[in-house]
Amino acid sequence: MAVSDAPLGDAPLGIDELLERVRAGLDRVDARTAYEAYAAGDALLVDTRYAALRERDGLVPGALVVERNELEWRLDPLGSHRVPEADSHDLRIVVFCNEGYASSLAAESLRRLGLHRATDLIGGFQAWKSAGLPVLPPTATDTAGTSGTTDTTDTTGTTDTTGQDLSGGPEQDGP
Repeated sequence: MAVSDAPLGDAPLGIDELLERVRAGLDRVDARTAYEAYAAGDALLVDTRYAALRERDGLVPGALVVERNELEWRLDPLGSHRVPEADSHDLRIVVFCNEGYASSLAAESLRRLGLHRATDLIGGFQAWKSAGLPVLPPTATDTAGTSGTTDTTDTTGTTDTTGQDLSGGPEQDGP
């Protein structure tokens, strides 16, 4: 049963129980599987880490950066503020945060929008990095304005690692 299907009047859940229930409804993927799906063109990687973590640890090449507070507005295929990649409810989205906790909740929220293939990366960015998968080093993000590989000066919280401007749309807290 999805968390949203719980009958009204049930006792409140603690975050650990909520996370357990949410994860039971996801087909979570490990770093290698996420990488292979992305490389095959079968998945959109979405980095929801906040700017300080991206600047400290680097970026996953090709991942779309959408800070958590804008995720639903940017990935809803029916939304007026969606990114160009969010063109179908059949899109396979692999969300990742720093360690794989917040991304589980984010993926469940996307599923509520009808993105039935949304899931998250077990262990988040740290698992990706530990698996030895490609990461643009923090220095690459610091010099992004001249390299054209990414943009960490974006104030909307939405960029991709190719430097595409995804500004516009709702404010940081949504519409």
